[in-house]
Amino acid sequence: MYKFVFFVPGSHLETVKEAVFAAGAGRIGDYDQCCWQVEGLGQFRPLDGANPYSGERGSLSRDPEWRVEMVCSDDCIRAARDALIAAHPFEEPAYDIWQLADV
Repeated sequence: MYKFVFFVPGSHLETVKEAVFAAGAGRIGDYDQCCWQVEGLGQFRPLDGANPYSGERGSLSRDPEWRVEMVCSDDCIRAARDALIAAHPFEEPAYDIWQLADV
């Protein structure tokens, strides 16, 4: 089992969540589409060669983003990551995948 965490602008929050859920993430027992989310402020500076969704190359940007957390089973974590990348508007979406201990 894994914890899958990603950051996404509000304009694409539901679209990205739906794609990741469709890949099998967010299932806990007899429940699906389970997640926790909170809005925060992302910071980044696009470098030369970047094609940013927002902001300008060479300038520091701070934009509202959502942090979304959910669990994902071993058999669908790669599909969930691939779904995130395909549905996300950023060319380099930020995400974390943590393997969970079974205690």
